[in-house]
Amino acid sequence: MHTADAENYHGEMASERFTVDPGARALLHDLEISVAHVLRRAQLPAGVFAHGPVTMTAEEYYRFWDAMDAEAADPDLAVRIGRALSVEAFNPPIFAALCSANLRTAAERIAVFKPLIGPMNLAVTADRGGLTIGFHWPEGQAPPRLLVAAELAFWVALARIGTRHEVHPTRVAMRRAPQPSATTTSYFGTPIREAEADTVTFSAEDASLPFLTEDESMWTFFAPELRRRLSELEASATTADRVRAALHERLPAGESSINAIAGQLMLSPRTLQRQLQSEGTSYQAVLSDTREKLARRYLTDRSLTTSQVAYLLAYDDTNSFYRAFRRWTGLTPEAARAGGHLTMT
Repeated sequence: MHTADAENYHGEMASERFTVDPGARALLHDLEISVAHVLRRAQLPAGVFAHGPVTMTAEEYYRFWDAMDAEAADPDLAVRIGRALSVEAFNPPIFAALCSANLRTAAERIAVFKPLIGPMNLAVTADRGGLTIGFHWPEGQAPPRLLVAAELAFWVALARIGTRHEVHPTRVAMRRAPQPSATTTSYFGTPIREAEADTVTFSAEDASLPFLTEDESMWTFFAPELRRRLSELEASATTADRVRAALHERLPAGESSINAIAGQLMLSPRTLQRQLQSEGTSYQAVLSDTREKLARRYLTDRSLTTSQVAYLLAYDDTNSFYRAFRRWTGLTPEAARAGGHLTMT
């Protein structure tokens, strides 16, 4: 099993700005939706797309998608968006993903750079059961239903463009699933289910189908610039934020030590601990908090056994995880699962 998680969100996210896909204006034109009307509904400047790259706060981004939904008044708009996507409309992080060998590699790459594109992060889980891509949104306001559905449709479009096969996911789920629609079910090949998380799952076979668009030299060209932009975004994060992000990447690989995390952040363990202390916390506190939040999330996925969750959190053995979970919650993982006690209080 392999998990890649780029989550690095906190309460201040709503004030941060994210780059809007430059193909949004062309996409609205192709969908025959008035850009001017959408911007007016969203209470955004009329000339927002006229002066180079567009950035919005999470709140503005949500208003933009709500306005698009209201203007179109089409319950199947997410499917129309998926069908309208093309290579030409993709921005650099997405185009770079198409340079990948297959959907799994593309998902793992996008998970790293998704914060550059919009207010969300991705959790990518790949094992023999398939490839699952989960979406994590800012705390507070729920994301627009159209935005979530369009993100799900995007992954289907990406898989089809890359492989030139009519790939269908094995499962599509949303926390606020829309009313059943024959058009949507036909596009995905399966109904959108109501669930505790927004996810799309592909079979292991489809996730490993070769991308005919693979171009490793083009990826080599894109990657340094994407990493530079991501570094600029992360520069404003606290040390605790950066440690959490590194832990999301390292824990599934079995690494939880301060030496491993400090090395990834290019700091000495002593400097890392000193910076955390200046923020009123410690490495052990951040590690414990991160593990608890991940444990609660992983346990909502009933396909994961308790021992697998312990492995993903880099515990030496399942008993160590049991002791930690009981310390956090007063319950065993099984009892928390059965009683629905997995939400952070």
